[in-house]
Amino acid sequence: MITVRNGKDRGHADHGWLRSQHSFSFADYYDPAQMGYSRLRVINEDRVVAGAGFPTHGHSDMEIITYVLEGALEHKDSLGNSSVIRPGEVQRMSAGTGVRHSEYNHSKTEPVHFLQIWIEPDVRGIPPGYEQKAFASAERSNRLRLVAAPDAQDGALRLQQNAKLYVAELHDGATVSYTLEAGRHAYVQVARGALLVNGVALNAGDGARVDAEAALDIKSVPQGEVLLFDLP
Repeated sequence: MITVRNGKDRGHADHGWLRSQHSFSFADYYDPAQMGYSRLRVINEDRVVAGAGFPTHGHSDMEIITYVLEGALEHKDSLGNSSVIRPGEVQRMSAGTGVRHSEYNHSKTEPVHFLQIWIEPDVRGIPPGYEQKAFASAERSNRLRLVAAPDAQDGALRLQQNAKLYVAELHDGATVSYTLEAGRHAYVQVARGALLVNGVALNAGDGARVDAEAALDIKSVPQGEVLLFDLP
């Protein structure tokens, strides 16, 4: 069964410097029917104007993934990390016992557009950690590229949860297929373009919960960028 979460129905916040859309309950947006899915707790689609950003703030006991779609995002944290995240790069921060960080638009002239994702860890109170990796366009073109996994297989970022995240950029009506193990669930988030997921139409900003499906066929119509979560 595929249950669509229409992008237009997401929570919305407009702070002038930040426009954010929330797939699940977050900050001032609360919907008891949208508290997350399996261990997936947050998918926020954020757009930050030039030179602005999130000042230093804290998190604990959460796996936080940042996926930049356009522009560049500057990161600093209390672990001593300082970096810039660009399209094709994925950042994972394990908040663990506590970490403080800031995220700012690296550009003084152009906006930045990105997804912030929170996944609940399987163990609380771990030491905080940080990773950032680049995944070449060829690795994501018309194929699912594993970018985060509990065992860090195939060069993926290491997640503190029995979940996997794949990304793909699909062109010219290409189709990718994915098999779900028995008892597993999936969540599909369309970052750009339009897709068919087992024949169900999804557009940019849409998501879909996947239950009791043995396999997924994801087709671009004709172009699309997708995030696929394999969840317990």
